[in-house]
Amino acid sequence: MIANAILTACTAVALTITYSLYRRMFFKKKWDPRGKHCYVTGGSAGAGLAIAKLLVRKGAHVSIVARNQERLDTALKELETVRQSPDQTIKAYSYSIDNASGAAEALEAACQAHDGRCPDAQFFVAGTSRPGHFVEQSEESLKKGMEETYWCQAWSALAAVRRMVRDQAKGKIVFVSSVLGYMSIVGYSTYSPGKFATRGLAETLQSELMLYDIDVHIAFPGTIYSPGYEVENQTKPKVTLKIEESDGGAQPDAVAQGILKGVQNGDFHITYDFLLNVFRGSTRGSSPGNNFFMDSIYELIGRVSTDSSQVTILFIEVDDMFQIALPFWRMSVDNTVRAHSEEHRQYLRDKGLIA
Repeated sequence: MIANAILTACTAVALTITYSLYRRMFFKKKWDPRGKHCYVTGGSAGAGLAIAKLLVRKGAHVSIVARNQERLDTALKELETVRQSPDQTIKAYSYSIDNASGAAEALEAACQAHDGRCPDAQFFVAGTSRPGHFVEQSEESLKKGMEETYWCQAWSALAAVRRMVRDQAKGKIVFVSSVLGYMSIVGYSTYSPGKFATRGLAETLQSELMLYDIDVHIAFPGTIYSPGYEVENQTKPKVTLKIEESDGGAQPDAVAQGILKGVQNGDFHITYDFLLNVFRGSTRGSSPGNNFFMDSIYELIGRVSTDSSQVTILFIEVDDMFQIALPFWRMSVDNTVRAHSEEHRQYLRDKGLIA
């Protein structure tokens, strides 16, 4: 009976994988941005600008939004250098989108340049990281952290959804969270909460916006070597810098390629390298997967049984199943933090936070 159950389970899995691959290869048409209006917040620098440039290269009409007009002007010149056709509409808009009215006004301005039509795809990339120890934070800094990581995307999403539902327009909404929306470490108390919240919003909308045929995606990039990364390193705790010193990171262009590829493939959670895939596989819960076979492998690598209990994999019970990837990484991080304990106490004394 056990053998029959195992055979049945394996057959079901094999059929599921075959069907998934068959649909992906022969029926799933990739999204093409050519000729479509794409709206990018945080589009004046870093990953936002890289995504905007890639979309322009793909033949899209692109609107970018940011606060700093000088950086927007510079970014607009860069976008013009990769223009593929004189018919492409490339615009830049200066708005603060960390409040509801600013986000709505920015979207409305972009729509007006396209006869009032809503963008076909909206990429919410705006966000800022200001690392520091939690004990040093204030009411103001914690609120600002949420404004710069969660609300700047939530308000844009609200404006987008209201407009798309009103106009009965189909399209795509793309959130950009972070690997720090899957897990977090010392130093990111003003940043990670907003990225986790962004994931929560995306998870909700992925379900709700099926009512309107609106696709939702959320990307989880790792370290991005951008101007913002250089700024955040100026206030980043020493222990955080130590943990991240072996982090490979990625250039904005590579991040943009990974995000756009995920959008084109129709992925909900978008990750683009091995470690990010492992984090996704081990923490996505019931979120829609990208590839049944590969997701199962990533989940297997990332999960660990710490109590020597039985683990069920493909309906087969296996005793003492220990995985090696994330647990050893986490152990290394925790050891690094503990090694900084005395140095950190001296830091707190110097700041007058302890006697």
